[in-house]
Amino acid sequence: MSSTVLPAATLSVTRARQRWFWFGGAVFAALVIFIGFSPTFYLKAAFATPQLSTLKLVHGTVFSTWIALFLAQTWLVATDRRDVHRTLGVFGALLVVAMCLVGYQAALDSGRSGFTPDAAKVSALSFMAVPLFDLGVFVVLVVAALLLRRRSDWHKRLMLLATLSLLPPALARIALQFPPTPVLPIAFGGGMLVIVVAIALDSMALRRLHPAMLWGGLFALVSFPARILIGGTQAWQHFAAWLIA
Repeated sequence: MSSTVLPAATLSVTRARQRWFWFGGAVFAALVIFIGFSPTFYLKAAFATPQLSTLKLVHGTVFSTWIALFLAQTWLVATDRRDVHRTLGVFGALLVVAMCLVGYQAALDSGRSGFTPDAAKVSALSFMAVPLFDLGVFVVLVVAALLLRRRSDWHKRLMLLATLSLLPPALARIALQFPPTPVLPIAFGGGMLVIVVAIALDSMALRRLHPAMLWGGLFALVSFPARILIGGTQAWQHFAAWLIA
């Protein structure tokens, strides 16, 4: 009798821990986003930073809604409220569309204003590759997760990777708060480190590397150097100039 009961009990505990692992990932992402954007968005009044344009306010609100939704969704799964989780999933799909529209416009606005975190090393047109790649990687991972929503093991891992892929802008703003910290190495290196740690923790809990973490993680990790290499090409410069024109 005990030989059959113990493994079942152990399996139940393992599954419960895994459910809370996804919620912990959501909390971590939310904290990084909050810390990074507090001076310019969440706690703006306390820091007396310059006024934000309407586009930036909308962008911050829409992307913050995704983080809040991801927190709620992982909490619902951890507490076994999958019925509500599925209902909110419809709203999440619509929210992704809004994020694409607003994120694209924000990237163009950044290019038109000449924004770059390090003018000595990267031009504004080259830097446009960063937010556009951020958005592209996020959308690909989320769409894949939605298509595989009936395979929960794939769905939750791809959703976590998609959300973690949004962290480099927040990490860059954290670095900007402590000059002369190198902004781009912190943003990209930190983003890659977070994804590698997530893959490692999941693999240790599962005792194997899940294919979703392998392929989704590789896609996200390769995208970091790719956006730098592509952003520095003449072809990208012409393309970016055409976009903002």
